[in-house]
Amino acid sequence: TKKQWDKEPKELDALVTARIPVRNNFDPRYFSDKYQVLPSKGYTKWFAEVLRHKNIDVVLGVDYFKMRKSLQGRCGKTIFTGPIDRYFQDSKLGKLEYRSINFEAELLKNSGYFQTHSVVNYPGPEVDFTRIVEYKHYFHQQSDYTITVKEYSTDKGDPYYPVPNPKNHELYKKYQELAQKEEKENNVYFVGRLASYKYFNMDAAIDNALDMFNEIEGSPAQPDIDDEAESADA
Repeated sequence: TKKQWDKEPKELDALVTARIPVRNNFDPRYFSDKYQVLPSKGYTKWFAEVLRHKNIDVVLGVDYFKMRKSLQGRCGKTIFTGPIDRYFQDSKLGKLEYRSINFEAELLKNSGYFQTHSVVNYPGPEVDFTRIVEYKHYFHQQSDYTITVKEYSTDKGDPYYPVPNPKNHELYKKYQELAQKEEKENNVYFVGRLASYKYFNMDAAIDNALDMFNEIEGSPAQPDIDDEAESADA
């Protein structure tokens, strides 16, 4: 806990430790879900296919806040997924805390695997990284090489993890009130981990986005999805 958050356990909410599963059986998996899957070709390919649609334009290297005024009146609805405190920076309420990660990749000559599992955690003080990820495990790849990525927790860099404690929760409630007002007045919707100031696993992040879509659009008919669902039920 200290290593990941740079705080003593007493400075954090109990929900931090609640994410650690406690079992009375020999299930070695981290999650208890009966079915656990990944996109067959990985999340990068999955996102690329989602974005490869005639109605979607992807523009990179643009600071939204520099374009914000020019977009006013041009967008029927805006979905904001960045840090909510950055969006309302002019409110002077103060910054929410986030933790970031530095990634250190290493290419190794190894026809097998570097480690026994895809993710191995290092919670102790013996090393300064928090875990090593070996992506070769996910798709059982056969190669004479392997890539490992060490992760270092830091408070500098892109925000990844909201820091759960009473001080941040109280501040977020104030931003949440501003967000509700912004939604009503300007059709701006706040979605995702940073905008909701809440840690989501990937499945929950996708659910969050779909739930928000249905809330905004009133659960519209989606012929391509509905037809597939009906075929599966038949």
